[in-house]
Amino acid sequence: MSRKPVFVVTGADLAPQAMALLDDFEVVFAGRTPTEHDVIALCQRHDPVAIIVRYSQVGAAAMDAAPSLKVISKHGSGTDTIDKAAARARGIQVVAAAGANAAAVAEQALALLLAAAKSVVMLNERMHAGHWDKATHKSIELEGRTVGVIGLGAIGRRFARVADAMGMRVLGFDPYANDLPAHVARTDLATIWREADAISLHCPLTADNARMLNAQTLAACKRGVLIVNTARGGLIDEAALLAAVRSGQVAAAGLDSFATEPMPSPHPFHGEARITLSPHIGGVTADAYVKMGVAAAENALKVLNA
Repeated sequence: MSRKPVFVVTGADLAPQAMALLDDFEVVFAGRTPTEHDVIALCQRHDPVAIIVRYSQVGAAAMDAAPSLKVISKHGSGTDTIDKAAARARGIQVVAAAGANAAAVAEQALALLLAAAKSVVMLNERMHAGHWDKATHKSIELEGRTVGVIGLGAIGRRFARVADAMGMRVLGFDPYANDLPAHVARTDLATIWREADAISLHCPLTADNARMLNAQTLAACKRGVLIVNTARGGLIDEAALLAAVRSGQVAAAGLDSFATEPMPSPHPFHGEARITLSPHIGGVTADAYVKMGVAAAENALKVLNA
């Protein structure tokens, strides 16, 4: 009997619904925290026809180690961990599960925005320590304030819809988005820096927008702006954000992605009461796990069966 063609998954598991789609393939898992070297070694050993990317980088060396590789499918929407130029040069298609985790990530962005505006984490800690700050604490009311949404794909649009429902004015920037809903006013970044009371990042990381939030752009924002990032950590100059939080230029930040992941410990953000942190889990819900796994498998199979 001939050996089944191989899918390599750069993670420890896939949803059972996704696995059911791959019965005609051998599925090899790289483990919970694979390194790029681990992925290369698996490609050398198994010569996969497809890679489903959950964690780790997938670069030219992994592609060269798998001469049968035809498709790299992202278990999610962001493909910045895949060397797309190397894939194009080798005739390997790169596909993504765009929109599969949109609800989950938009909800996490909203949670972080509310945590920043309402001081949820700080007040919780104060209450558990026996304090009652009703007479001294004032939260930020979001109704009537302006939110700048940078990136208007499935996640950004969903977040914008919820912000509009809360009574916020929504400014949107995305040079590639068409047919924006009526509640999103298309604008440029300079207007967002100048007018937004809160800014939420929902764009992919590219060479052009790396560190788009930096000392200069943060200084151009309203004093007391709220910053939310559930996209990619490289969109923010972390040292500049920390300085802006400490100076009060940024009132609070809610972050789900970081320049280096996992976040090293100690980290300059640790202990900052006005920075709420979560470990890049915006898209990690039971529902999104199934949606992303199924979409990643289906997208790879479409390429293989074309």
